Parts: sequence; C-alpha cells; structure tokens
Amino acid sequence: MAAADTKWKNTALLVIDMQNDFILPGGPMHVRGGQDIVPNVVREHDPLGRDVELFRRHLYSAGKPKPTSKGSLGAELVDGLVIKDDDYKLVKTRFSAFFNTHLHSYLQGAGIKKLVITGVQTPNCIRQTVFDAVALDYQTVTVIFDATAAATSDIHLANIFDMTNIGVATPTLEEWGSDG
Repeated sequence: MAAADTKWKNTALLVIDMQNDFILPGGPMHVRGGQDIVPNVVREHDPLGRDVELFRRHLYSAGKPKPTSKGSLGAELVDGLVIKDDDYKLVKTRFSAFFNTHLHSYLQGAGIKKLVITGVQTPNCIRQTVFDAVALDYQTVTVIFDATAAATSDIHLANIFDMTNIGVATPTLEEWGSDG
C-alpha cells in the first residue's frame, strides 16, 4: 500500500466553513486570517474524494442579513474548492459539525477512525468540532495548523494550544504531508 493510501486509510478530511461570507473581505462573517489559508485548504482537498464539506447556516430574524444563505454568492465555496458528486456535504446550524447532524453516523458507517480538520474559525467551529470529535473517541484528531484560521494569530495560537492539551495533533500542512 502506498504511503498516501496508508495516510488516508480510515481518515476523513473535514473542511469547515470555507465559504465566501467567511473568507472574502467585506463578507458579513469575514475571518481576517481566512484568505491566507485558502491555498492550503484547496491543496489538501482529498483527491480520492473522501472529503466532508461542512457549511454553516445562520438563522437570523426577518429583515436581518442572512450570511451564507442558500443560493447566495456568500454561500458559495471559495475559489478552487469543489465538492465532488461522491463527497458528503452537510449543513450545520451550530458551531460543532457533530451537533444535531448525521456526521458521526455517516463517518462510523464509512469506517472512519481518524479526522483531519481544516477551515475557519479556530475558536468557534473548528474548536467545537474538535472537542466533540475527541469526546466521540475518534482514534486520531488532527487540525492542520496553517489550513485553519481565526480573526487574529493570537486567538488562533491560544486555541491550537488548548487543542494540543487534549491530545489533538496540530502539524503544518507540510509536516502532515511528510509524515509516513
């Protein structure tokens, strides 16, 4: 078995909130560090089609702006990130991708034991998804340091530090890609 096949065996890549409203300047949910990680998230997109693309749907009262509304430019994925027909896609309504979704059941059914997580925003959706993944006993949870982002580097670093303290691996994309 090739090294790349071994790395992806029983592994799912979770790409969280990589939508224009979160990434592009002027977006209503703009994450300042988001544009910087786009090349790493797009490059890490699993070529074998085992990605799970996660969308954040915000529910606001009538008359309020609705970021990432279905069909809007803001809800579209950032340039270069494409969902393939066989990729699993879900809409999440809270920070954690596991909260009130079928993600865990889907991953269990697919034999997934390891997760690699990319996207935005580190202190919210990334962190909550990671803590839930650890609580659900995934064998390995990895957050790609330079394929996740927060509003500031200090916020990102503080949350990465917290996640390493619960046993989460936080390599750079280059480090993760070079591991056998």
